[in-house]
Amino acid sequence: MKKNLLKTLIALSIVSVLFSCDKDDKESVTPVEETEYKYIRILVNDETTKELSLVDPVKFSVESFQAQFPKTALYPTKAGRFGAIISTANNTLQIFDTGFEGHGDHVDVKGTPKLGALTGNSNKPTHFKSKGDEIITFNDGDGTLSIANEADFHVTGATMKTINAGNVAHHGAMNKFDNGTYSITEKDGSVAGSLPERVKIIDASGKTLFASTIQTKGIHGNASDGLIALFGSMSGILVVEPTGKQHLIAHPASFGTAWFSSILEAKEAEKFIGFSAAVGAYLIDPVLDKITPIIESTDLIQVKLDYAGNKLIAFLYSGEVRIYDLKTNTMVKSGSVSSAIAKDETQKPQIEATSKYLYLTQPKSGELLQIDMADFTKVKKIKVSATPYQLSVLGIESSESH
Repeated sequence: MKKNLLKTLIALSIVSVLFSCDKDDKESVTPVEETEYKYIRILVNDETTKELSLVDPVKFSVESFQAQFPKTALYPTKAGRFGAIISTANNTLQIFDTGFEGHGDHVDVKGTPKLGALTGNSNKPTHFKSKGDEIITFNDGDGTLSIANEADFHVTGATMKTINAGNVAHHGAMNKFDNGTYSITEKDGSVAGSLPERVKIIDASGKTLFASTIQTKGIHGNASDGLIALFGSMSGILVVEPTGKQHLIAHPASFGTAWFSSILEAKEAEKFIGFSAAVGAYLIDPVLDKITPIIESTDLIQVKLDYAGNKLIAFLYSGEVRIYDLKTNTMVKSGSVSSAIAKDETQKPQIEATSKYLYLTQPKSGELLQIDMADFTKVKKIKVSATPYQLSVLGIESSESH
């Protein structure tokens, strides 16, 4: 009796397992569609109108806002919550707030997207930097700096503070070190034109702490990791330390008269990159004074970093994009994302990238393209303003909330 009962239970168990397996085989699991991070936004301005388009790249929806002026320059702040909207021609800076506040493992939403109350009014604000919760502009019209703190962005009547370093007007640049001091360009008049020749260290009052020790033949573009600052110059890459120590890294002999007029700092990769349309993009090692090619080309429209600072995005006139892992200096992806673009085109497509997607403006169709970084054939389009001019990635690469 017991033996028969045991045989019956075993048989039922086998049938149950077989049925379960057969059921599992027949049931298909629907894959989860890959999307952009929930707390990323793309801000796009317009060439001819004041329209700002805030794109939600997950929902693929657009909110419209009005800036004070068209054809502005757009910049993200380091923390990602805010963006700066600068009109050099009209001497103004505006703040845009996504409302996304990062807290390491999650993001808090602080209200709805909006323009800030603070408006910067300075003499031709041109170069923009962000350090901690401070924003900084170099003002070409008089050689001053303007600074403001995030705590004042929504304070009615708040203005930016001016730092006067005793400069004359020039097309300058600056950065803020981790110790709170600033490196700032200065013009001594040894070279004709608007480019500065020197860099000095100042404090928050504008007082010179360390005078320039190296005169160059002209400076343009800079980047900093907070510990050192690199400035592009005709005489080589000028390396400046907060202690006042300065030295030049020579350009490769093959450059001829070419020099890096743009310097980038890739945060996550912990790399500096120099770019010139005449030679391409190169890694700069300020410790070993070494310059290493990433992409050597005279066909580059733009070179950009992805939002986290891990990858270099090289956009060519042929319509090709090449993506480089900066930690290993290897190309990890290439392919066409656009038809060929004429070098004399008045308004060219502009590119930015997150860790997952490329974003490309279409000035003629009034669209923004979202291109899957893993598969360039996966493209989504969204209508923005009539003539999109620039774009900026804002927010935080996270989908985690409370």
